[in-house]
Amino acid sequence: LSGSFAMIRLFDQSVVVDLEGVRALALDDYAVEVLAHEIGHHVLAPASASDQFRLLARIRRALPTLEAQAPLVANLYTDLLINDRLQRRAGLRMADIYRRIAANRPPTPPGAVWTLYMGIYEELWRLPCGSLGGPGDDAATLGDAWLGARLIRVYADDWMHAAGRFATLVLQYLVADTGESPLALLHDTRLAGDRCDPAGVLDVEADELEGAVHPGDDPAITGDDRTGPTEPAVAPQGSGQMREPFEYGDILKAAGNAASDHDIAVRYYRARALPDLVRFPTRVHREAPEPLPEGLEPWDIGDPLDDIDWLQSLIASPQPIPGVTTVRRVEGTSPGRERQRTPVDLDVYVDSSGSMPDPTQRISYLALAGAIVALSALRSGSRVQVTLWSGKPQVIDTAGFVRDEDRILRVLTGYFGGATCFPIHRLRETFAHRQPGDRPVHILMISDDGITTMFDRDERDNSGWDIAAQALAKGGAGGTMALNIRAEWEKDSRWAPALVRARDEQGWHIHPVAQQEQLVDFARAFARMHYADDR
Repeated sequence: LSGSFAMIRLFDQSVVVDLEGVRALALDDYAVEVLAHEIGHHVLAPASASDQFRLLARIRRALPTLEAQAPLVANLYTDLLINDRLQRRAGLRMADIYRRIAANRPPTPPGAVWTLYMGIYEELWRLPCGSLGGPGDDAATLGDAWLGARLIRVYADDWMHAAGRFATLVLQYLVADTGESPLALLHDTRLAGDRCDPAGVLDVEADELEGAVHPGDDPAITGDDRTGPTEPAVAPQGSGQMREPFEYGDILKAAGNAASDHDIAVRYYRARALPDLVRFPTRVHREAPEPLPEGLEPWDIGDPLDDIDWLQSLIASPQPIPGVTTVRRVEGTSPGRERQRTPVDLDVYVDSSGSMPDPTQRISYLALAGAIVALSALRSGSRVQVTLWSGKPQVIDTAGFVRDEDRILRVLTGYFGGATCFPIHRLRETFAHRQPGDRPVHILMISDDGITTMFDRDERDNSGWDIAAQALAKGGAGGTMALNIRAEWEKDSRWAPALVRARDEQGWHIHPVAQQEQLVDFARAFARMHYADDR
């Protein structure tokens, strides 16, 4: 807690109060008012973490070039909603709190936003002009204070819809403020969204796009039909747009989330992939083996404890002696009637060269496609290895086939932005020591025409063609190249011959996508297109 004398946390529905700060502002006798206000944030506005994120998104859109001020503006807006209800309906002394703060704050000019803000309270509660520090006889600010008060009353039950209007009203006053403002004392939602799940932040809602309207142009506020038709209050619906990763991250940070850009990108691509996840295909054996009891053998210390057959051990001796009278059952297998499904593991190589976008800033459809396929594979019990590559020394991977979502997504959302040189040694080492009984592996390349560097010679002077052929043979489940190339790629004389040879001689499936956005459709269809069950 810093800056303000109270704060809330939506993560654990907490209220925190700095008692020394309360005493410094002479608010000792206002415990009910202070706590009622903080509780109001939990039950009225924003009330939940998702509404806090939605509120910040609307206010940021209405503050061009001043988006960094969105947390403070959101705080002021929700404070107005809460305090007006507490002053009028509950009879609490909210106006007195602001008088005390004004009397005990540091002796600095209050600033334009503070003056407007106090003017709105004076209008709401019919107080004499300037009694709380409002605009006095400043006609322009008085008019805006009247608009702000009307906005709070008109949209009291639909406050989310009017958030952009309030921010538009405040914008010119934020521009005018240049010094330190006492408003920091009131910023009790600065860290409200820390550690909260950013559910619903991905979608841009329709009324968010249309909400940056000045209150003077809203007939519901002014009562003037000539300003335009009144917008009905409707439940928010998606506009069909998705936020870019940088905007998603800015909203989380505005809510108080301290995660790094990379951690935020992991959350972003997981959320984007979830609606498109499909079950990864599996291979079906004719019969699944069933357990067949074959007898007993001694159980000794060091063997798993749950292997002990206690019934047979106690029959042998009522006083069990570990390693002497304890036994375990030995089981073999017999052919069963049900078919056994063996998951197909996935080995993904994602291009991160300079021609690809940074997944933490702009949407990377390569990372999103990789996330959809990889998380679908995990759902069906498969293991996934992801390798991100660019220039020769620029390679990171998951250190083998894993079932750890975070490790996979952290690799997928990494970025190099360097040259283009496929890591032939990674493909070679992955399949060098595979045994005939190992689970099948499908190899997936997500790149552009730069994938042809995988057929160059490696650091040991081995042919990339030979390494690719051995990988396909030992993987045993085929290989696919999803490449950002034009549909008539075979007509390109530079790199097309290499891809034609890879397809015709080695069996690589070449899937061209003219636009990177089409990689999402490819990822959704990947399992169904290439791995039908062998029934």
